[in-house]
Amino acid sequence: MSHGSSSQSPAPLAGGTAGAPGRSSGGGGSGPRDGERVVLDAVAISRALMRIAHEIVERNDDLASLYLVGVPNGGVPLARQLARNLREVADVEVVVGILDTTLYRDDLTGGARPPLRRTEMPSAVDDRVVVLVDDVCSTGRTIRAAMDALMDFGRPRAVQVVALIDRGHRELPIRIDYVGKNIPTRRSDLVKLRLRDEPAGEPLEVVVLTEGGGPDA
Repeated sequence: MSHGSSSQSPAPLAGGTAGAPGRSSGGGGSGPRDGERVVLDAVAISRALMRIAHEIVERNDDLASLYLVGVPNGGVPLARQLARNLREVADVEVVVGILDTTLYRDDLTGGARPPLRRTEMPSAVDDRVVVLVDDVCSTGRTIRAAMDALMDFGRPRAVQVVALIDRGHRELPIRIDYVGKNIPTRRSDLVKLRLRDEPAGEPLEVVVLTEGGGPDA
């Protein structure tokens, strides 16, 4: 995995919705609450995404074939920001899609299934280098589900994975190609991508760590 860096000032983040049930959630920008600790603030998130954009450019010779796919909810604003960063550092326009994985998960059997979220894939993925973008990776089950869902849209040349946070506890042999930050956690911890409500959108504010539960990523 590449670990390049950039001296450029990262652009402000914008767009997106609250995170997936049990992994990410929305919320106001009032700072850490009881039992929470900030592991990445807005500036650190922007820097991590700019670094990842440079790593993507370094790793891929055919940038025109890139296709960013955000996994709702937290991966969507991250994918959009990565597209802006790639435009800035490599002058390339990258397609951005949204891919819901709910129907492809294998760990949500029994009880109420989370509501379906939107899927927006502007084109097929045949012969494209697809970069799946998620906010938090843990067990690897969300990424596995995203890979299964992706096959409904064609046969990509290659699939790479971005995770803003890798918290460990892998249950499947899923490798993250581009990581914003590795953090040690307990299985009982809940890692959330928090968003801040603003009139112009919902910029990413912080990633927090707190004790919780629910399906892992």
